[in-house]
Amino acid sequence: MNLTNEEQLLVNSEVQKRGKNIVVAYILAIILGSLGIHRFYLGRTGSAVAMLVLGILGYLTFVLVIGIFLLAITGIWTLVDLFLIPGLINESNTHLEQEIAQEVVAKRV
Repeated sequence: MNLTNEEQLLVNSEVQKRGKNIVVAYILAIILGSLGIHRFYLGRTGSAVAMLVLGILGYLTFVLVIGIFLLAITGIWTLVDLFLIPGLINESNTHLEQEIAQEVVAKRV
């Protein structure tokens, strides 16, 4: 899709405003990672709900041995996510850029 320079500037501006921020994603992952809040922010609702359930169950059953294992799972998951966040942000922002570009082209006609 060919955009003029002005249209490309508009698309880039909108992606800056509405796109996902890597700093916010990392802060959410570090502070609330065991609850999957960073995955909600990144639009990964299904896995976010799974992480949230595991995290809540882990905290509720921490006194029992099973809670430790559940929190270990969410901890490892969060650690892996720390490496995946840049790619997830890029994927989300690229998708958003395509949507905005289509909107701009649709307004042209």
